[in-house]
Amino acid sequence: MGRTTAGGSVPYAELAERFAPVFARIEDGALDRELARTLPSEQVGWLREAGFGRLRVPVEYGGFGVSVETLVRLLVDLSAADSSVGHLLRSHFAFTETIALQDEAFRARWFGRVVGGAIFGNAATERSGNALGTVATRLVPAPGGGWLLTGEKYYTTGTIFADFVAVMASPEGSASRVYAVAPTGHPGVEIRDDWDGFGQQMTGTGTAVFRDVPVPAEDVVPRTESTTHEPAFLQLMLLSVLAGIGKAVVRDASALVAKRTRTFSTGSGQLFREDPLILNLVGQLAAKSFAAESSVLAAARELDSALALGSDAPAEDRYARGAVAVDLAQVAVPPLVIDAAQQLFDTAGASAVSRGKALDRHWRNARTVATHNPVAFKARGLGDWFVNGTSPVALHSIGEARVG
Repeated sequence: MGRTTAGGSVPYAELAERFAPVFARIEDGALDRELARTLPSEQVGWLREAGFGRLRVPVEYGGFGVSVETLVRLLVDLSAADSSVGHLLRSHFAFTETIALQDEAFRARWFGRVVGGAIFGNAATERSGNALGTVATRLVPAPGGGWLLTGEKYYTTGTIFADFVAVMASPEGSASRVYAVAPTGHPGVEIRDDWDGFGQQMTGTGTAVFRDVPVPAEDVVPRTESTTHEPAFLQLMLLSVLAGIGKAVVRDASALVAKRTRTFSTGSGQLFREDPLILNLVGQLAAKSFAAESSVLAAARELDSALALGSDAPAEDRYARGAVAVDLAQVAVPPLVIDAAQQLFDTAGASAVSRGKALDRHWRNARTVATHNPVAFKARGLGDWFVNGTSPVALHSIGEARVG
């Protein structure tokens, strides 16, 4: 499994070396998959075989037991290779966090499946019709015990690649929201690749339909403010993808400039790799990428510190510390990466907009990831925290606004 640190986890350097060949293989085909809109199912299989999905599983259960910071560093590396692949695993790692918060029987059962290679997807959001704070997806009692799950979800990132999916639903007669863990291979589960966003097109972020899917009672997980760091963790996964896109921008800009031989009479007449104005631009891209990644890693360290407080600490202390740090990064990071992806085109001529190069994917992907949590709301919440001490919202939801 690898050498562990004094804290029980495998260090980043060792894991980076372990996964580097896999990331390189994923990067090799990323452009072709983008041009053909090919889902990276084979690439997810490579990561499964390499044990990437068990990064946050504790060592005693057979995982690598890494910190949030180490996970984030590896996700940045993976997202630089292919941002869709980094993004689609967001739900998997979020469910791994959920497992860790449950009782021993649940942990043993589900950590065992993660270590065995199972991948988890997400089905939380409904496209329309549900009021804010509620879901239309329902759990009704099954005749022989347990529950039957019925509903339709959208934005089900990663589910098309997954073995199991955590579905947000409400038990019959209750307004509470729970996670029902369902197998994607059941005949009552239909997963559609109908995501029509202009970025992150290979993440499987489409529709999932559930028709009387059986869920054992022990696989229904409550969501409570006192037991989850879900919002901060989920957002941090997206910020990791953005930081990876920033690194990909610097990589592609550097390669483009280094090999270019054509120039302009309005410039210095030098090769682009020797032109101080072009080098200045690449330096600016690198600085923005560095600032973005540094912000994401700083937020990851704060989330680690918050989790280290343990269950005896007040719930607000546990989630607010990490949530504020992640929200700060959410306000700071997207403009850096989006601007870098746009500025990439200033380092070359018109040939950079060739569809065959697909350099626009970096801007499209960054812009798409950045929309997942509106920055305006995050900035307002931060202002409320620093001025009034109002803690961030602990459990997020999306639905129709209550009018009147």
